[in-house]
Amino acid sequence: MFDDVAAKYDRTNDVLSLGQARQWRKAVARAVDARPGERVLDLAAGTGTSSLPFRAAGAYVVPCDFSIGMLKEGKKRHPGLPLTAGDATRLPFADGVFDAVTISFGLRNVQDTEGALREMLRVTRPGGRIVICEFSHPTWAPFRTVYTEYLMRALPPIATAVSSSPDAYVYLAESIRAWPDQAGLAARLGRAGWSRPAWRNLTGGVVALHRAYRPE
Repeated sequence: MFDDVAAKYDRTNDVLSLGQARQWRKAVARAVDARPGERVLDLAAGTGTSSLPFRAAGAYVVPCDFSIGMLKEGKKRHPGLPLTAGDATRLPFADGVFDAVTISFGLRNVQDTEGALREMLRVTRPGGRIVICEFSHPTWAPFRTVYTEYLMRALPPIATAVSSSPDAYVYLAESIRAWPDQAGLAARLGRAGWSRPAWRNLTGGVVALHRAYRPE
């Protein structure tokens, strides 16, 4: 499914998020706070666009994605990035090799969420951090109703107009509705072994930025 949307993926996200996607990426970059010489694993990196701020900060970033189509498109755009194929529940990396692991809008697509969170814990060094940016639940009830209507009614026809695979975005709307709220994801982080899970709402809770640490 994600192979089919690779060519227009970044542009479609900008349109469907009403221009918010770029602001969310900036918020992720600030939360990860990559430093020169650090090693950052960027999961569900798609075409690699999300990895560029970490490289610009001087970190060694590894963009990793399950979709070969996404990686091929990313290699065309960013030939200098070490794009890597990998399953979030069986990562092809040794224990404790990354200072930070981040995943944006990808954890929701992993069937075994807690298994993936444990695998991310495994490849992160003690004291290292995880940053998750994911769709969540708007905190203001009237806005939550409007948002749900947008997802189920407006998003599919917009996706049909701008995406190379609109069916993928119908799945997107359904998966967002089924995803746990902010406290629910924080609880999953804790069960997977991460410490001090916390979150910050973006765009009124449409998206939440979660952060936690591997125990020392």
